[in-house]
Amino acid sequence: MSVIIFTVILLTGSYFAGLLGSLTGLGGGFIIIPLLTLVLHVDIHYAIGASIVSVIATSSGAAAAYVKEGLTNIRIGMFLEIATTIGAFAGALLAIYIPAQYIAILFGLILVFSAILSLREKSMQISLQESPLAEKMKLKGSYPDQGKLIEYGVTNVSGGFFMMIFAGLISGLLGIGSGALKVVAMDNIMRIPFKVSTTTSNFMIGVTAAASAVVYIQRGYINPGIVMPVVIGVLLGALSGSKILMQSTSSTWLRWLFAFIITIIAIQMIYHGIQGSI
Repeated sequence: MSVIIFTVILLTGSYFAGLLGSLTGLGGGFIIIPLLTLVLHVDIHYAIGASIVSVIATSSGAAAAYVKEGLTNIRIGMFLEIATTIGAFAGALLAIYIPAQYIAILFGLILVFSAILSLREKSMQISLQESPLAEKMKLKGSYPDQGKLIEYGVTNVSGGFFMMIFAGLISGLLGIGSGALKVVAMDNIMRIPFKVSTTTSNFMIGVTAAASAVVYIQRGYINPGIVMPVVIGVLLGALSGSKILMQSTSSTWLRWLFAFIITIIAIQMIYHGIQGSI
């Protein structure tokens, strides 16, 4: 395969990865890594390195918009980033020594988990309860919704913190944003409203990825020839996705499409991992 054809395929695939990731809120890494490993036969460590850089780029752009709109809880995000950064650095170190086939199997299992989460009904209940630790750290906040300012409390801070360590570990190990796991920690454990948990998760993803990127750069797994078309494609796709999402009244069909696609990819990743052909 020539360099031009490789770049065109990667650019096109990354665009659709960014588009689908933006529409579902779970990022494009779930598509980029299988595209590189299964279709273009790139070593999974280089695929993870490219995915990590794309996560940093897309997160930085989206996070700025959400912070401006007042949806992101920066205080919660900065606190939980301590946990995700520790986990991401540890995960990146582990990824260097774990065989590619085991990483592929784990990646497939995480894909299945994310597909299930993407179809889950989102809780619209707002909790005003606040744990003593959350009160001490002043983590409660408010966000705008249809012209109103909705206040909310935060509970089980320690449980959310430890879940974030695991989310960071998976992020560094697999090169994905682990947005699904972060949202679970904030939405289900800390009882933060879904809008706030998703936007705060997006705010954190870039920092988490940057921590693990250091290890991949040191090991030489960040290849400019792979990273550049991935970043450009994902950014353009994410921009298109955000415009579609603003005009769409329902995203149910998008979540079903996402769940179907990544389930197929998950089966392929697990199969090739078991066969040792990754």
